[in-house]
Amino acid sequence: MSNLLIALLIGVVAGLIDIIPMLVKKLDKRDCLSAFIHYFLLGLVIPFVNWGISGWLTGVLIALFSGVPIMLIVYKTDRKAIVPMLFFSLILGAGIGFAGEMFIV
Repeated sequence: MSNLLIALLIGVVAGLIDIIPMLVKKLDKRDCLSAFIHYFLLGLVIPFVNWGISGWLTGVLIALFSGVPIMLIVYKTDRKAIVPMLFFSLILGAGIGFAGEMFIV
């Protein structure tokens, strides 16, 4: 399987993991789509970044860096949402980085 296809699959899985709790809480479909696209695209980026550190740490840093602008927008209207957003950035960023390191040659 090609590296791009593996990265696409990693992004789809990460996106689905992120939006499942959002769908359960019946959040706005546009918010769910935005979150899915965010992690889908991170699945295409994180596995190909080499900062000379562990893949999971690269994933955490990129997920946090890319999530900060979204968190700033959300903070204005829903301060409680920041904690789950940080949690998923840490977990999914690490997962994407780890999966990229394991499966992308």
